[in-house]
Amino acid sequence: MLTDRMLYLPRADGGRLLTTRPPDHLTASRDHPTTMTYFIGVDVGGTHLRAARFAGQTHTPEAKAKSPTLAAKGREMVLQRLERVIRDVCPEDLSQVAGIGLAIPGPVNPQTGILLTAANIPGWDNVPLKQIMEERLGRPVFPGNDANLAALGEWKFGAGRGHNDVLYLTISTGIGGGVISGGQMLLGAQGLGAELGHSLAVPDGPLCGCGQRGHLEAVASGTAIGRLAQARLRAGDGADSKIWELASGEVEHVTGAVVGEAALVGDVFATRLITEAGLFLGRTLASLLCIFNPSIVIMGGGVSMLGEVLFNPVREAVKRHAMSEAFWRDCPIVPAALGDDAGLVGAGALAMEQVRR
Repeated sequence: MLTDRMLYLPRADGGRLLTTRPPDHLTASRDHPTTMTYFIGVDVGGTHLRAARFAGQTHTPEAKAKSPTLAAKGREMVLQRLERVIRDVCPEDLSQVAGIGLAIPGPVNPQTGILLTAANIPGWDNVPLKQIMEERLGRPVFPGNDANLAALGEWKFGAGRGHNDVLYLTISTGIGGGVISGGQMLLGAQGLGAELGHSLAVPDGPLCGCGQRGHLEAVASGTAIGRLAQARLRAGDGADSKIWELASGEVEHVTGAVVGEAALVGDVFATRLITEAGLFLGRTLASLLCIFNPSIVIMGGGVSMLGEVLFNPVREAVKRHAMSEAFWRDCPIVPAALGDDAGLVGAGALAMEQVRR
């Protein structure tokens, strides 16, 4: 909610800055300089770069900025825009920034700060991102996988509060995941752990975006739902589906979002597609519950916004395929609480945790 202390400031480059006027008791002056410590959270996407400033150990952004990524213009352009969007939310005195967390759409080695590759950002392979941004900003920088950090944000400040064992799935264009085990974020030997969307769901199944076949992402993501809908419509199924109306009669315009919209108004064909995706998710979760034994499962991302249309088949499949009722009886499967800000909040939380160590 915007308050009288919040302002939108447009920028010439197409980005915008949402900021808050500082409360009177935190306004710096020569006689009473502020001693507030800030953390910056950044969500790096293939389309947009978003940054937020957090005061102290809070999770409510007091300033936000957003800018087009312009990934097609090359790595240096993206790095320049990344630096710009971070500086847009920083206080004038950069020494007040204790740490900067970066949520990156790809595997990151937390020990070296090297990004191995980034989805939808061409040319970002083996990038020493931590070193580059620390040299440009002069502040500690902590990069991490965006799904892992969304899990961290939900655990610290969202639906996972009060739990020490959390399993998080984000279902959107792709499928990502994060695991909190015993109060610690599970990363693995090289920081590559918890790629839950690339667990095998269908041997030799549809091609996944990673180049392998049959991964969960290839059969249950928003992209997969849209692709399957197009194939079945071309084959003559769903002739009376509302999807045709929503897609203006063009099968090429059918996406996962269109299928979801039709399912929400009770379209039988669309509901069947969402149910199939939910069953794949539930079967995979049944295995993951046996591996990690979480006390809560959180599902976020655009597809999760379908609510019970998706969650009901997920829960049914978990109950049907889990080894024992003990694994799901006291483990609710719930929607994420932080919405689109999960990555931002998680990146800020990463910076807070790393600085505190």
